[in-house]
Amino acid sequence: MPHSSSSNGGVRLARGSSPWLLPTVATAAVSLVCARRSKKAAALAVPTTALAAGMLWFFRDPEREITQGRVISPADGVVQSIMPWADGRTRVAIFMSPLNVHVNRAPLAGTVTSVEHVPGGFVPAFNKESEHNERVVWHFDTELGDIEMIQIAGTVARRIIPYVPQGTKVEQGERIGLIRFGSRVDIYLPEGIEPAVEVGQTTTAGVTRIDRD
Repeated sequence: MPHSSSSNGGVRLARGSSPWLLPTVATAAVSLVCARRSKKAAALAVPTTALAAGMLWFFRDPEREITQGRVISPADGVVQSIMPWADGRTRVAIFMSPLNVHVNRAPLAGTVTSVEHVPGGFVPAFNKESEHNERVVWHFDTELGDIEMIQIAGTVARRIIPYVPQGTKVEQGERIGLIRFGSRVDIYLPEGIEPAVEVGQTTTAGVTRIDRD
């Protein structure tokens, strides 16, 4: 049976969103109070409130019923590419737009053996050159062996926030990090594991199964 990632229902806000969210919401609140006294303030209240609402939407972190399967999607988004790798693995790249949930989840249960921040550029995540972008490289020790996952920053998403350190045991579908505003997440399937998704397919973190039986 599928299991919930949390005992609480509903939607919460993503950890790591406060540096962006709090100032925006505070500005909107002040502008709404001042709008009662001034037409100029009222005019300002419209965009600031819209921006605050957008931020609340961008940083939503809904609860999920986690799907059973060997490998599940670590990200909400669209499958950008599926590429065989020289070492026998298959890379599944998932593009996250600013409208997607930005919280990433563990594709398998296991132990985090490495969390490495790699400096780089900030070209659009759909660009081939994004492989040289700022990124965080994860390795998990799982029942399938070593699993590599990479969070890649994009033009807008310039900050990746890991939630768990090296040595942490994680459950499949557990929240492990945040990419602010969207970007790309790559998951490498081990040799002999066939992808169950196709290019252009929409994925949901913790819900969409990536591998095929």
